[in-house]
Amino acid sequence: MRGAVSIGRRLLDPLSELVKIDPKSIGVGQYQHDVNQVKLKEELDRVVESCVNHVGVDLNTASKHLLTYVSGLSAGLAKNIVEYRAKNGAFTSREELKKVSLMGPKTFEQCAGFLRIRDALNPLDNSAVHPETYSVVEAMAKDLNCSMPDLIGKGDLRKQVNRKKYISETVGEFTIDDILKELEKPGRDPRSTIEEFRFEETVKTMEDLKQGMTVPGIVTNITNFGVFVDIGVKQDGLVHISQLSNTYVSDPNTVVKLQQKVMVTVMEVDVARKRISLSMKGAGGQAAGGKGQGAGRPDGKGQGGAQREPSRPGAGPGKAGNKKEETPDSFQAKLLELKKKFKD
Repeated sequence: MRGAVSIGRRLLDPLSELVKIDPKSIGVGQYQHDVNQVKLKEELDRVVESCVNHVGVDLNTASKHLLTYVSGLSAGLAKNIVEYRAKNGAFTSREELKKVSLMGPKTFEQCAGFLRIRDALNPLDNSAVHPETYSVVEAMAKDLNCSMPDLIGKGDLRKQVNRKKYISETVGEFTIDDILKELEKPGRDPRSTIEEFRFEETVKTMEDLKQGMTVPGIVTNITNFGVFVDIGVKQDGLVHISQLSNTYVSDPNTVVKLQQKVMVTVMEVDVARKRISLSMKGAGGQAAGGKGQGAGRPDGKGQGGAQREPSRPGAGPGKAGNKKEETPDSFQAKLLELKKKFKD
């Protein structure tokens, strides 16, 4: 039941729910247990803190777990904010934060810009604009003879702002640009409009997949031996590194990135073993790669040796793409010389 509630909360507010989980438990790569665990935790915590501060936190709904990641807030201060909220009701302005126990001027200066208050008396309290620069925005609205909500909601008014007029010793050009950019889309979500994506409607289960089908998918994981792609069935398919491109690929990260939308061709489906082999090559590349090459094998050893390049026209038998045999390294060269010497 706790798991079901957690999943439901992730739909409502993903960031505030995910911060309750140790970042290492989310799954951060195939070598996470092989590196220094202390340094890994420090780096992951730093990344989570960066994400929280970039997105911002709703001051009236955030848990103490989420508040501890806000710049300047300690665990004790986060607890005091939650207790103050429970005793006095929802915050109505950022200035009210100064009434919280242990909240000093420097701490307020650090954290205020990352805390958001929906339906606040001042609309800037629900933006990333820092209280120190509220006067700049108020001056912009006054010079344009409009209200603060109008300046936030109307793009044509913001275009009329003379940026150089508001530059001072404490407010630079970059700060003005950041303020105007934030006014375009105030609130917690910094992402752009999401692009709609749909899986193949005729494919619901693995049994619906047929060899040769071309279907849309989303990259869910990148490893050193290939890429896993979600194509709308419960099991992700594997695009082996040899099937990523018609040219040689040494690192899958140079070809794709996480959450990238791709078109893949179904090469082989093994329902019993729950393995799907996919290809991102063109029609010619798929024919050259051969059926079942590296199909679903995590070690990359599919039928006929997955990592060998297909035979090229004019190449001798057994030497297709084998560069090591053609140009031996210094150690192999010395070994050959010794063998020849003993034979003589």
